[in-house]
Amino acid sequence: MNFYTMNYENALTILCFITSIVVVLFAQFRITSVYSKYKKITNKKNLTGSEVARIILDANKLDKIYVVETNGSLTDHYDPSRKVIKLSREIFNGNSIASLSVAAHEVGHAIQDKDGYSFMRIRSILVPFVNLISYLGYFGIIIGILAGMTGYLLIGILVLLVTILFQLITLPVEFDASKRAKNELVKLNIIDSEELNDVERVLSAAAMTYIASLISSLLNLLRLILMFTRRD
Repeated sequence: MNFYTMNYENALTILCFITSIVVVLFAQFRITSVYSKYKKITNKKNLTGSEVARIILDANKLDKIYVVETNGSLTDHYDPSRKVIKLSREIFNGNSIASLSVAAHEVGHAIQDKDGYSFMRIRSILVPFVNLISYLGYFGIIIGILAGMTGYLLIGILVLLVTILFQLITLPVEFDASKRAKNELVKLNIIDSEELNDVERVLSAAAMTYIASLISSLLNLLRLILMFTRRD
């Protein structure tokens, strides 16, 4: 490998690293700015996130699924094992467009669970495996770096491959949940056409974070592969 090839590959690995960070930061900035904007706009029916969630759940005969308040910001999620929708305090009690959108999205996951949505089932199966691989893998990378080993690159590549697989399965789950959320909000006359546009902006910004994470993982995978191929 000549000097110019080495410089080119070094520059490419650095570019991949920087771009992966920029992509994630941009997506985070986007969701933060959109959320900040729409959490200040009250929905026209003055419904809280918990009320919206309950209305959609009951309409879909999911009355046994509870809606509870949880700590943190944007920590909202549906727990399929416990059949519980957990909404952060601001979403649970808030009557904004943002609260309405996030709550409806999480109910979308509950409806997926009821319908046996295939991608959601696959993701649920992979969660424990992905968590274990990620934990062991990142620990191995740290040890590898400290010990000056080259084997950690293989561990990193393995971790990223598993992560990317999980992210690819997650994307259709999240997009489908948002689609279901919008359909339910319109069908149940919770929002009007003007508010639908606002809801779409909130959900699109949230979806961007998943896309950005996937792009970041792909770039980091390319970076590690380049490092591995010239490790000698």
